[in-house]
Formats: sequence, structure tokens, C-alpha cells
Amino acid sequence: MTKKTLLIIAIISMFGFSCSKYVDTPLPQDQLVSELVFTDDKTATAAVTGVYSNMNSFNYQFANVLMSYLSAMQADDLYYFSAFANYDVFRNNNLLPSSQYVSVYWSSLYNYIYQANSCIAGLTDANGLTPSVKDQLLGESYFQRAFFYFYLVNMFGDVPLVTNTNYVENNVKPRDPQELVYANIISDLKEAKSLMGDDYPSSSKFRPNKAAATALLARVYLYTKQWSLSEAEATEVLNNSRYTLMNDLNGVFLGGSAEAIWQLQSINYGGGRNTWEGNVTVPSTPTGNSLFRLDTITLIPSFQPDDLRLINWTGYRKSATTGASHYFPYKYKVRFDAVNPVTEHSMVMRFAEQFLIRAEARIQQEKLAEGTSDLDAIRIRAAIGALPPSLTKDELLLEVEKQRRLELFAEWGHRWFDLKRTQRADAILKGRPEKADWQVSDTLYPIPLDARSTNPNLTQNLGYQ
Repeated sequence: MTKKTLLIIAIISMFGFSCSKYVDTPLPQDQLVSELVFTDDKTATAAVTGVYSNMNSFNYQFANVLMSYLSAMQADDLYYFSAFANYDVFRNNNLLPSSQYVSVYWSSLYNYIYQANSCIAGLTDANGLTPSVKDQLLGESYFQRAFFYFYLVNMFGDVPLVTNTNYVENNVKPRDPQELVYANIISDLKEAKSLMGDDYPSSSKFRPNKAAATALLARVYLYTKQWSLSEAEATEVLNNSRYTLMNDLNGVFLGGSAEAIWQLQSINYGGGRNTWEGNVTVPSTPTGNSLFRLDTITLIPSFQPDDLRLINWTGYRKSATTGASHYFPYKYKVRFDAVNPVTEHSMVMRFAEQFLIRAEARIQQEKLAEGTSDLDAIRIRAAIGALPPSLTKDELLLEVEKQRRLELFAEWGHRWFDLKRTQRADAILKGRPEKADWQVSDTLYPIPLDARSTNPNLTQNLGYQ
């Protein structure tokens, strides 16, 4: 069997990892599973872009409801109204190595990484592709690997750094230090930047471009406390005329919005569904309730009453019989719309985050006035006015924390990761009624039981032994 044939089989196997309940569901049309080879532009593109369909084809996967909502429960932004053990362990920070969704995170991310590694290997050896297409696809593959490792390392800490498709070697690989994983993330993003173009490969923003790699690199530098580098990368994005803060907040999460840097295309349109996020949070009737509800202990009171984000990005329900009320995420407005074409697509990365990244990076460098200006851009867009010029560095950093929470709630784990990386989780979460058993070690997930059962070299995180 040739090396090329083995590679094709390896990539094809990637498309069978979804939950068993979906095994009979046809794959999206842009996945040419039987033709995943790197001999021409069409099939090479299918090999690389198939991951985006996988990320968003089915509900309650890493890339839609799970990453945005379960992590928000772990922090202090969201809760699930109905008792459900698989969600309660996240809200209560009582995860176990056997917890279902911990395993889903680990397995799905490593499957995506395996696909990226397969594509990098295949594309590197490919000779029959248009050079510009090959560069873009290689850049996307490096970006994908960096993106998935960013989430792995922030959830699990030290993780095996896998950069090839050698199953024998990788199945017994021990965990690598976070610093090494971050170094590889940065290297991959630099490579992605050098290969991808400024323009999107299609008319939509469903595939990442150079700006997406730059935006993620700005975030990674922020997380690794490389302030000046973070500022420089964020500035590159903020100076890009393709993007702008939108005054109409109801347009931010629409397909192709001026604030979108990368979105996932809506795939499963059944019954008029747009995004999975909207499908599970928007009540089914004008008087119905939402199962996913926003925290009213600290999140909702943190908004000023006239904050446009409170007005436009949260929904409100009050029971006519009991008087009980609740708020829910309303960034996505469509639950079902069987009449109109799809208008909303899942936002992965957006322009506003770059102001918040640069603000923090500048403040950490004692550039208080410049950092204040970036915060003001977000505040003024929300109609809550500019900050006074006399705030100290510590006060401004608390304002960064606050504005990141109000701007990015229920998006991609931002609040949870912010509390962890700034070492504020203990101060913020300890003592909350739903987190009675909170301990600092809860900031990392346990290494899944099934992963350790197949790889005896995987050690367990503190607190889960």
C-alpha cells in the first residue's frame, strides 16, 4: 500500500467521528469523502474545508453550543434552567474524568488536529495544485491546528503536542508543557499568515484568511503576556479596512457582517434553522421560556440600563402567572424561519475583540491613554460613554475585564478563559451558591478517562486523581 493511499484512508477516516446517532446522516455536499486527495485544486480544497462543515453540522459539538455555553456555565455568565447532570457538572465545577462532554472536547479536537496534520502532510507533498490555492490551503491547515490547540491547552493545560499522523507514536505520547504547545501555536499562526491572502477564498467569510490568523495571534500573545507583540497584531487587524465596529448591534451576528472575521456557515437548515446557538436559546414562542439563561447575580446587573448590548443582545421573559423573570442570550435572533433564507451564521472571531485585546496589551505596557481609547471605542458603540481620563492601571484592567464580559458573553469561552488566565477565577467564583465545592484546581478540565485508558502515559490534572 503506498504512502499516498494510506494518507487518503487516514483523511477519510476523519469524517466518521461524529456521535453515533448521526452515523446515518448524509455528509454535507462540500465533503468529497471518496476523493480526498491532493492531486487537484477541487479535491484538495474539499479535504481542507471539510473540517468547517464537521464543526457545525450537528448540535452540541465543540464548535457551537458546547464551547460557548458550557464554558459560560463554568464561569458566571449562564445556567441551564432544567436539571441535567451533563450540564450541571459544568455549572457546579464538579467535572469528572468520566464526564461525557469532557471526552467530547478532547476527542473531537484531536480528530480535527489529526485532519489538519493529514492535510499539511498531503499538501506539502502535492505537485499538481495551483500555487496560490496550495498556499491558501496550507495556511488554513496551519491555522486550524493552531486554533484547535488553543482550546485544548486552555481547557486541559499540558496536552500531547501531535504534529504528524503516526498513530503508533501518538497513541502513547505523554503530555507536553503548555509553553511548548503555545510555541507551536505561535509558529503555526506565523506560517498561516505568510501563506494566506488578505482576501477571503470565497465571497463569504466561512474560511479564514490572513486577518483571522493575525487576530488569533494577537489573542495568543495576550494569553502568553507578550504585550507588545499582542498590540502589534491587534493593530494590524484594527487597521484593516475590511472590518469595522457596527453601530447596529442587531447586524453584528448576521452572515457577512462588517464585524465578522471568521464565521461558520449554517449547515443544517432543517425547519428553517439558522445557527445552533439561536436554535437552542431563542424561546419557541413569543411568551415561551429559554432553557439557557443569563446570570442575574452579577452579569445582568453589570450592564448599565441603557447599554445597547443589554437591549439588543439579551432577551427577557416574565411569567404572567408566577411573575418570575429571566434573561437569555439573544445575539442570534432566529430559532426557526421556514420562510426566509438563512441570515445568521455562527460567529467565531470578530472585530470588537481586537479592541479589547489591544486595550489590555497597551494598559499592561503603561500606555494608559491609548488603552483607554480602545476601551472607549467599545463603550461608545454600546452607548455608555467614554471613561474618565484619571483611571489607574489597576482600575483600567478591571474595566477591561468588565467590558470583555459584557461584550463577549456566551461566546467561545471568553469569560471562562479570562478568569483563568488573569488568575481571577478564585476571587470571582468562590462563594457563588452554585459552586459550593469550588477549588482552584477546577480551572482545568480532567484528562478524560477513555483517553487515559488507551494511553497509559497521560497523567491526570491536579484535583482529579
